[in-house]
Amino acid sequence: MQKIEHIGIAVDDIDKSNALFSKIFGKANYKSEIVESEGVITSFFKIGDSKIELVAATNSEGPIAKYLEKNREGMHHIAFDVEDIEKEMIRLKNEGVRILNEKPKQGADNKLVCFLHPKDTNGVLIELCQQIKH
Repeated sequence: MQKIEHIGIAVDDIDKSNALFSKIFGKANYKSEIVESEGVITSFFKIGDSKIELVAATNSEGPIAKYLEKNREGMHHIAFDVEDIEKEMIRLKNEGVRILNEKPKQGADNKLVCFLHPKDTNGVLIELCQQIKH
């Protein structure tokens, strides 16, 4: 793992949250993106070398919608940048950490992503991210 890639915050309303975090950070988000496969809309803020990702549901069936049914808005996950996501997935499986998806998926911000089971990571949902090279 190379660095913290971003911190994800689950929100009910992306527009209201964009307005709130724009006030807090003193700048607008630099990117919004719908990720159809996950049923979410994302919004990214750059703070120095770090990023904050707001994540809201676009339908009632996706993981964020289900998360927000059970929990309040707030920190949802922490993402780490990796050079080779498949190699990292194999390494973690060999360490006994469950992976929530068998293969990396297309995520937001031109990334391949996978998530680690929070029951194996002290309750923290961890996302691995690899930049897609074209």
